[in-house]
Amino acid sequence: MEPAAAGRGLFGYAERLHALAGRGHHVVSPLGAWLLVALCAPLAAGEQAERELAEVLGAAPAQAALFAARLLAEPHPLVAAGAGVWLRPGLETERFKGWLSGLPGVVDTGDIPSQDEADRWAARRTLGLITRFPVALTPEVFCLLATALATKVSWEVPFDVVDAAELGRHRWPSPPRHVLRAPRDPRHRQFLAETARAGPVAVHLARARGGLLVGSVIAASHTVAPGDVLAAAQQIVTAEAGQPGSVARLSLFDLPAGDGPVWSITEEQAGLDAPDTAPERVTCVLPAWSAETRLGLLADPALGFHATAHAILRALNLGPHPYQARQAAMARYTAVGFEAAAVTALALAMSATFPASRRRAATVRFAHPYAVVAAAFDDPRARDVSPAPGAWHGLPVFSAWVTEPAEA
Repeated sequence: MEPAAAGRGLFGYAERLHALAGRGHHVVSPLGAWLLVALCAPLAAGEQAERELAEVLGAAPAQAALFAARLLAEPHPLVAAGAGVWLRPGLETERFKGWLSGLPGVVDTGDIPSQDEADRWAARRTLGLITRFPVALTPEVFCLLATALATKVSWEVPFDVVDAAELGRHRWPSPPRHVLRAPRDPRHRQFLAETARAGPVAVHLARARGGLLVGSVIAASHTVAPGDVLAAAQQIVTAEAGQPGSVARLSLFDLPAGDGPVWSITEEQAGLDAPDTAPERVTCVLPAWSAETRLGLLADPALGFHATAHAILRALNLGPHPYQARQAAMARYTAVGFEAAAVTALALAMSATFPASRRRAATVRFAHPYAVVAAAFDDPRARDVSPAPGAWHGLPVFSAWVTEPAEA
């Protein structure tokens, strides 16, 4: 599976995840969630289960799993990537162990961690950006899976910090006092483009040191649906990251001059001695921002977590059990850089909420002669006990055969 194909598969997945997060301020990691489902894809058994996961992942389960393993084994220098699979001892099956042995060596494994241990794992795997594991680890949890992604980067060329008045008319309910203005530098790509779903949009692309591109995309009208703008942004940023300049630019000469809701187009005389002689110039002014989102992932079956949980239960030869899937994500965008992290977790647990199986009870009546034996053993609470068993340990000291009961 090539990165381009994986990117296309992630488009639909990202749209579903953002729709679940709603129209409010939020940040999510579609890749983090997709990665967890893809790693577990080989556990899917049967044509129907494989077809369901293929629709979720946008690729055949085997191909998606290989690609997910490659992402973990060969991490990007600017993106910390980790995963973990933890299982209560004694529940392993040959099928589950076979799948586990095929995971990359960087995947953490072992017994179910405590809540403190899981929190420390999240912090370690996200460069300290997320310190609380997204799922509460109760004693009932018997299987836990997680992925973690994180980045901390600096812009190759920082933004200029300017007065918020440069935003002009805006729709922010609580406007900031200062905002970011992109400098005139080729490492800040700024242009207008026409998109199929969002119509005309303005684009700002900032390059980070080491190979990360962060794009901001705004539609010409605030009435365009968030999902359409997000879809347009996914296509533009991934295309520009793969090949700079590959997205067709809108010429400012093809647009009406004057003030619009998002951009203003003016015409000026360019002097021959001006340092910038390009016939068109776009300058983006945008706010800094930060977001934290904790999101349940089970409301939309198309994200694949129901199918993944069922595949795990079948691989462990277990019947129905409750499960929970959540993601914790954060991001911060400033004048000097960008940082973001996400931990996605799936936990399966024992619970009394399911109907109990039938139970039998017995009452035993000692109504005829019976035997009694008293044996000694080493009790560590009574005295210091050496590692080697003592002479009395397990020794029968008294025994009886009872034929004459007494008054109680």
